[in-house]
Amino acid sequence: MQARLWLLLAAQLAALHGSLALVQTPASLMVQTNQTVMLSCKINTSPSNTRIYWLRLRQALSTSSHYEFLAYWESTKKTVHSKEVDKEKLTVLGNSPQNVLKLQSVKPADSGVYFCMIIGMPNLIFGTGTQLSVVDVLPTSPQPTQKTSPKKKVCRSPNPVTRKRLSCAPLITGLLVAGVLILLVSLAVAIHLRCLQMRARLRLLKQFYK
Repeated sequence: MQARLWLLLAAQLAALHGSLALVQTPASLMVQTNQTVMLSCKINTSPSNTRIYWLRLRQALSTSSHYEFLAYWESTKKTVHSKEVDKEKLTVLGNSPQNVLKLQSVKPADSGVYFCMIIGMPNLIFGTGTQLSVVDVLPTSPQPTQKTSPKKKVCRSPNPVTRKRLSCAPLITGLLVAGVLILLVSLAVAIHLRCLQMRARLRLLKQFYK
């Protein structure tokens, strides 16, 4: 029971402090197939000889989400690849405090969220993440269209006698209620995604501390 509580606490600390120690750029990136991609991870609080891991979350967040280990870098061994990774395609360039993941000839299968990570004491510290999308054809920007000024809607009463009784208040109230409902739904979705991410990080934490 104590071990489970410690793992949960470590995962929460990783989520809270990771963005302060490891900052990744860009936040998101869309490129065409066969291009070269450079993902950066800036280390703010760790010593220069810290071992830096690169992970990928390939699928959308769900109860079965897991982090895929790609490679790590350290000052003595340089790049150490995972067994499943093509060494010619992926390179980690370590120039403290900046660490760069270089991906060559990317394919749509390389799409996902890429994280840099360090092993702290006692928790794993994650970067802010980079969303990479690889497509065969980049979407084209829509052509600009001439804007027409919308006509203002005026609530009109059928006759002067009842004009004072009619107003636009019901319409405004309906819009406000709809806005509040949209905000509540968005908040619920954000909380759900955060919980799924925490579960995935907890599974990864268990692998490192087995």
